[in-house]
Amino acid sequence: MSSVDPTLTTTLTAHLRRLGRAETAGSLDDLIARATRARWSPAVLLETLVQAELETRARRRLERQLQAARLGRFKPLADFEWTWPKHLHRPTVDRVFSLDFIAKGENVVLVAAQGLGKTMLTKNLLHQAVLAGHSALFITASDLLLDLSGQDTSRALERRLRAYARPQILAIDEIGYLSYDAHAADLLFQVISRRYEHRSIVVTTNLLFKQWDTVFPNAACAVALIDRLTHHADIIPIEGESYRKREAELTQKKRRAAP
Repeated sequence: MSSVDPTLTTTLTAHLRRLGRAETAGSLDDLIARATRARWSPAVLLETLVQAELETRARRRLERQLQAARLGRFKPLADFEWTWPKHLHRPTVDRVFSLDFIAKGENVVLVAAQGLGKTMLTKNLLHQAVLAGHSALFITASDLLLDLSGQDTSRALERRLRAYARPQILAIDEIGYLSYDAHAADLLFQVISRRYEHRSIVVTTNLLFKQWDTVFPNAACAVALIDRLTHHADIIPIEGESYRKREAELTQKKRRAAP
């Protein structure tokens, strides 16, 4: 391959930037130099250019999906201490992390007291789902219901309900830490009903289902809500002492032992 006119590469770079392909434009000179040294045919050069563009698009799409999932910072699954809980059925967790439940529109419910890693497991599950190409969203129950109850028109509420029905996997964290009125229960029921048997939900709660009447007192839909949530679901109870409590106690011991 003969040397390329610098004016032509400058023009190509400008055109690529106008097309929104800034990263490809930035590496064009290096790519052409490699092609010249290796005597690539035009077809090989074009194939390499297209492959690089596809990889760039895939990386950016993944970055957008991870941002849309709103996972924030979390500890990786490799840091989870499987031997700490007194009870955790590992085979069920492994089955859930295979992600087969997403294609079936099934749900996952993690039931545990505070500090046993249910949120950590949930965020790792959603992260793995996004890496596998699924859309996801993580949100606390309080933020979800605050968002829905804050819509001032029926049209605005409908838009938000459609938004929560859209991701292939929706995680609702911390049901049970606060109590809500009947209107909030109705809103959560609408979210679960729209996703029922179509899109997966992951829920974390610190309460058994028979105690959910303390979360939604006087809510007529509470039983129906639980019924739809658990109809096709893996329910994973975690029992034991709080990780955070243990870490706080270890920190205090180290401070007392320090000179």
